[in-house]
Amino acid sequence: MRQDSPDVSENYRRYVLGLLLVIFTVNYVDRQVLAILLPAIKRDLALSDTELGFLTGLAFAIFFVAMGMPAGRLSDRFNRRSLISGAIAAWSLMTAACGLAQSFTHLVLARIGVAVGEAGCTPPAHSLIADYFPPERRAMALSIYSCGIFLGVLVGFSAGGWINEAFDWRTAFIAVGLPGVLLAIVTRLTLREPVRGHADGRHDDGIVPPLTMVARYMWRKAAYRHFIMGGGMTSFANFGIMQWAPSFFDRSHGLSSGVIGTALALSLGLAGGAGTLIGGKLVERFGRYDVRWSMWLPGYAALAASPALAVVLLWPAATEALILIALPVFLFSIHLGPLGAAIQGFAEVRMRGVAVAISLFITNVIGLGFGPQVIGVVSDLLTPHYGTDSLRFALVFVAVPTTAWAAVHFFVGARTLAADLVPQRPMTADSMP
Repeated sequence: MRQDSPDVSENYRRYVLGLLLVIFTVNYVDRQVLAILLPAIKRDLALSDTELGFLTGLAFAIFFVAMGMPAGRLSDRFNRRSLISGAIAAWSLMTAACGLAQSFTHLVLARIGVAVGEAGCTPPAHSLIADYFPPERRAMALSIYSCGIFLGVLVGFSAGGWINEAFDWRTAFIAVGLPGVLLAIVTRLTLREPVRGHADGRHDDGIVPPLTMVARYMWRKAAYRHFIMGGGMTSFANFGIMQWAPSFFDRSHGLSSGVIGTALALSLGLAGGAGTLIGGKLVERFGRYDVRWSMWLPGYAALAASPALAVVLLWPAATEALILIALPVFLFSIHLGPLGAAIQGFAEVRMRGVAVAISLFITNVIGLGFGPQVIGVVSDLLTPHYGTDSLRFALVFVAVPTTAWAAVHFFVGARTLAADLVPQRPMTADSMP
């Protein structure tokens, strides 16, 4: 039986996972609060949907993915705790700076700052979790961490919506941004750097291979390629929904930001968190019998999510639509834990940060970059035909088929998954810390 590092207790391991969950939640609060504020920003700054799509999509994604690769490289070389704490401070201060913006250009620049800071979170965090949790527990640990996405949506939408109603959108940015500075200090003082590779029984020789070598090594694995493409297509639909849902319910159903924020916080936050946890648990259970369940389960979830999303978008009543949207979001989130765990399993010890960064690069260019942007452009193109319902049909025409496309990648990639994973090696005396 694999032995854990002697200086790491189970309680401390849980603390690390809990702290990283809080960090990722704050990450997504600061990222997603913009979505609930879009209607107010659109009215205040007189912006088009194409501009809003650029603000929520490409303006953020380009710099997020560009900095993700250096962040992954640094996390394979240096202390991951220090990288994470510095990143928290950077994105938190830039979120607060969004509240000071006086024009579209100012807001774009501040969001770029948020993107640069947030790029330094996930590669070192995933690498830390892989070194604190052995492979048989990793999918569930990464699923718990990934719940930060939906907890962040819950907090960001509800807090942002009501702060906007009570004050304004500028105050909302400042209120959610500044507390992150305190979290950065706590992280720097309490998070310890674990022994690399110990949880897998792998020896860390300290040699960091060149970036191009890591990229070639990972890209040769067909399952890796299809996993991140499937994740990218799922993210395309998921980010499109999360960024544009508040505007959709504002325009097509006439609801206020406070009501929309609270309802979507519960529907998206709770359903997404539940899907993430259940996905990790099911893969952990079924994966004991066949590792291909890591891709089969997300594939079946994507197939079911496509028609479920169409029903939500075309449903005529606001109350039922706010409730029903929980189902596709639940299904979208199932792939997160299995994807994170599989990436760590594809990579060698000093490749993990870059392996995560490559996956984030691709999935976020597709999902975070082009998802909101394409939907915004299509919405503007459809406005002459559908008026205020143009956003509704843009989401139907773009997000629904993309979700079905994701399922194809998951099922194709499952064929070579077992062969592409790095074999686990038994723990030896030489690999003990």
